Amino acid sequence: MSGLLIRPRIRPRVAVVLVYTAAMCMNGLDSTIVNPALYTIAGDFGRPLSAANTVETAFLVALAVGLPVAGWLGDRFGTKRVFLGALTAFTIASAVCGLAPDLSTLVVARAVQGLAGGLLTPVGMTLLFRAFPPHERMKLAKVLIVPTALMPALGPPLGGLLTEHLSWHWLFFVNVPIGAAAVLLGFFGLREHVEGPEGKFDTVGFWLATPALGLLTYALGFGPSQGWTRPAVAVSAALGSVLLVAAVLHQVRAKTPLLKLRLLADRVYGSASALAGVTAAGLMGVLFVFPLLYQASLGASALDAGLSVFPEAVGLMLASQVVDRLLPKLGPRLLTVPALLVAAAVFATLVIPGVAENAWSVRGLMFLIGLVLGTAVLTVQISGFESIGPADMGQAMGLFQIVRTLGGALGIAACAAVIGGGHVTEAAADPGPYRTAVWVTAALVAAGAVIALRLPREAPQPPPFDDGDAPPPGEGLAAGEAPAVKG
Repeated sequence: MSGLLIRPRIRPRVAVVLVYTAAMCMNGLDSTIVNPALYTIAGDFGRPLSAANTVETAFLVALAVGLPVAGWLGDRFGTKRVFLGALTAFTIASAVCGLAPDLSTLVVARAVQGLAGGLLTPVGMTLLFRAFPPHERMKLAKVLIVPTALMPALGPPLGGLLTEHLSWHWLFFVNVPIGAAAVLLGFFGLREHVEGPEGKFDTVGFWLATPALGLLTYALGFGPSQGWTRPAVAVSAALGSVLLVAAVLHQVRAKTPLLKLRLLADRVYGSASALAGVTAAGLMGVLFVFPLLYQASLGASALDAGLSVFPEAVGLMLASQVVDRLLPKLGPRLLTVPALLVAAAVFATLVIPGVAENAWSVRGLMFLIGLVLGTAVLTVQISGFESIGPADMGQAMGLFQIVRTLGGALGIAACAAVIGGGHVTEAAADPGPYRTAVWVTAALVAAGAVIALRLPREAPQPPPFDDGDAPPPGEGLAAGEAPAVKG
């Protein structure tokens, strides 16, 4: 017995759920947890706040840069290999961030975190959706909602708590044991899938799409606070837009494109991707502008304003239960359209004079936003890939994440433009512009209801030959048994 190598037998689908949830929680938390600590980080390194802001700049830009190539890498080298490689890099970079002796080291390590995070989300969702056929994906609502809703909402209060009572270094150290455990579990429990992309790597598409997304993310992220006319922001926006147009034209004509834009021609997937962009714009826009309105109306502190929107995360958590129960009965269209219309009405209610001045009204409405808009978002995310086959799943996930990321950034930028001047750090005495910006987000969500009419009426059904007894492909295989490799 001593000469035998004994490996733990882990059900592949259980391993996928656990590893995906752990990795996405780390990624979601790190997108917001550092914000409350920037003043402290700047003070510790003796640098101005503007220099410390590069910690977040590096993360966000690198995140966008990783998205275009994620699908191709997963297909070429295998989703398990790429996912665990990115998770390992993210975990090591987290340790380096916590140990950083100077700001330059911290910025570089955050860039590595962002690049790894840009790979984790689409490749991780590819693993998840390949493990569950369309008719079983309703079960994933509870899995998807935790990293996408709860973790980003917990980031600011947790970041402030750790910074105040321990140190900002622990914002990154918390990732290390979680990441190490997830990598170990994934190594033994995940199954490999190599799709084998056709043709050579699209070098031209890479050098067009990658800098385009990075530059646009920089411009959209920092235009509101630094001003749209600042040279770095203006040049990034102009150059990023030109490169994006060139990238789209190239991808459409290329024989083997980096991003398969033709997938957007599919009625269900194309509608779901458009909805992802519109709803992200509305949600990120209202979460950006409403705390400013709250401060303008009540003179509340930034902390109070941030806590006022936290019930939205609680509503999102409950939305996972709603989708799990109602999607099989109502279908995507009948569940999504009313949810988006109700969400638009709730957004509009926030701007009624007197509502923002009542703290409990705000908390209740924010809870409703999370509940109804979360129901729509989860429904779209689960049902939008019904018509996508396993061969295109990696590409579809990468494209979906790109649209959603740009949609959220555009929503924030649109609200900042309505507020005026691009400077939103000080609450104005007149809450009028902030109310107008909330109206914009309500209009975006209402427009999503029109797009949702293109979603299928019926929920995905099991194949007619599925007797419910045979396990799905790959289920029951122990780690080390023959992997599913195509190509």
